[in-house]
Amino acid sequence: MKDPENGASAPKSGASDAGRRAGKPSRRGKRRRSGSPHAAGIAVSAGQAGSVPAAGRPNEAGDAKASRKRKRRRSRPEHSPEKQALQPRGPQSPQPPQAEAPAGEASGKARRGRRKNRSKRSLQGRPMPPAAPGASVGHRAEPRSDARIDQPRGAPPPQRHAPERASPPVARPREEDLYAALDLGTNNCRLLVAQPGRPGQFRVVDAFSRIVRLGEGLAASGRLSDEAMDRAVEALRICAAKIRNRDIRRMRLIATEACRAAENGESFLKRVTEETGLELEIINRETEARLAVSGCSSLVGREARSVVLFDIGGGSSEIAVLDINGQRSSRLAHHITHWTSLPVGVVTLSERHGGQDVTPEVFAAMVSEVEGMLARFDCPPLPSRGDGFYLIGTSGTVTTLAGVHLNLPRYDRRQVDGLWLSDPDVTAMQAKLLSWGFAERAANACIGPDRADLVLAGCAILEAIRRRWPSQRMRVADRGLREGLLTDMMADDGVWSRNRARRTQKNR
Repeated sequence: MKDPENGASAPKSGASDAGRRAGKPSRRGKRRRSGSPHAAGIAVSAGQAGSVPAAGRPNEAGDAKASRKRKRRRSRPEHSPEKQALQPRGPQSPQPPQAEAPAGEASGKARRGRRKNRSKRSLQGRPMPPAAPGASVGHRAEPRSDARIDQPRGAPPPQRHAPERASPPVARPREEDLYAALDLGTNNCRLLVAQPGRPGQFRVVDAFSRIVRLGEGLAASGRLSDEAMDRAVEALRICAAKIRNRDIRRMRLIATEACRAAENGESFLKRVTEETGLELEIINRETEARLAVSGCSSLVGREARSVVLFDIGGGSSEIAVLDINGQRSSRLAHHITHWTSLPVGVVTLSERHGGQDVTPEVFAAMVSEVEGMLARFDCPPLPSRGDGFYLIGTSGTVTTLAGVHLNLPRYDRRQVDGLWLSDPDVTAMQAKLLSWGFAERAANACIGPDRADLVLAGCAILEAIRRRWPSQRMRVADRGLREGLLTDMMADDGVWSRNRARRTQKNR
């Protein structure tokens, strides 16, 4: 078709370049609106002139076809009102009001618009455009998959059966679910802050551990020295600050053998309360043995029939014998049949025999002393063969042996906790440590200078236990009284039962 004014070919869009820049309607669209033969999109030739409708009369077939196209376009997701509301409104030149374009031209413009705006579609996995004014935050528009094709223009979208909900926020630890456990022992001061997780488990939120050697010189004088008490109070101040910074639901703070045996143990705890605000309780040896078992309950497999669990501490060593032949209880401490607490630990034994220069003769003397204490422990014999019986050790001694066995360049709890060691492995590691001098032990990353004079005393206690209860394997536990305290508190409060009930209701 030739332009009637200058004979140039009209652009494909039906409007001149100047007209398009100015936003003017095209002449082709103008003729269509005026009822010209081209309004219905029919090609006119000399032999078809008589079949062209008269000017001003609508083409019924063309209108019906255009109506169907408009309905189909309205049913498409990209033409939904929700999607159009999310499209960005950039700065545009003002457009003069104009009448609705016929179907052919509107369809072409819609297709070109879709090609141009395809990169801006937020529902195709691309970045969301700026929200339209008044749009609610946190919700996303969704394509109208159930829109009716005979929906009149401008009518509100149909209601969905299930309105879309915003994605739930990421779950964060609730402060009212936090528990704290503190263990002030003869050698260490340890703190754990944790939150209940799956039944029988918890997630550690904060932790602290420091060697304070509270029982240093206790065996000789019977009292806690001023220097040892100062070190312990300084560590407890840090623990108190950590506890104050969180909203703890429940906590339990205990002291063990050093405060039990010292003449000034009670007065020391009063000083701790005055200077730090923490109130510690001195627990007895039976409670200490039960807490050690509770802390290691997850390491006792279903195949176990009997287990000897020991905790080699700084001033005492707790041993518990478990019989799991019958129905297993939810609390492993209920399976304790016999227990004992030896009044000897790594600190007291190394002070009596010397911990720096340990010869094979000195090591044998330490083992003999502990064997004499175990001989007074009345316990029936246990099966020493098969997979149903094994040892579980929870102390710095067994974790140190595991780290040396693995040749770790740096101690890693994730590789040590739960590790199985065979009886020959334990024998080889003890012989290796006994062959090292004090400097070599101190230089090892899994021992360090703080434990270099204590590790062989712990090995002597372990050797006496292995001779009393021979076993083909031993499991290493990097856990102890703190984990037992947390487990007991959470079980008493029934937090795992409530969490299980919530998950059951959610899954229904």
